[in-house]
Amino acid sequence: MSKTVKKANFWIRRRSHLPVLVIGSLMVVVLFFNDDTSISMNMEYQRQINELSDAITECRDSAAFYRRQRESIVRGTGSLEHLAREKFHMQRPSEDVFILK
Repeated sequence: MSKTVKKANFWIRRRSHLPVLVIGSLMVVVLFFNDDTSISMNMEYQRQINELSDAITECRDSAAFYRRQRESIVRGTGSLEHLAREKFHMQRPSEDVFILK
């Protein structure tokens, strides 16, 4: 054996800590390949959480819109007539109605 191979072999035996390497490799295997704790599953769960949070925000916004609309109907009669004409495409004789889709 050459002198550099002997030095490398001595360095590897002296510096390598087999238990640390085994535990480290087991942790990597568990994190990447275990179904319950895999990183890909965690990323998928986080994506689902973000989608559901967006849906919750959208529902809260629409609930606030309908709550404001209901309050305006309860407080004033003009808004009730306006809402009914808008929803059922009704018009006064002197009005032109434009429906945008």
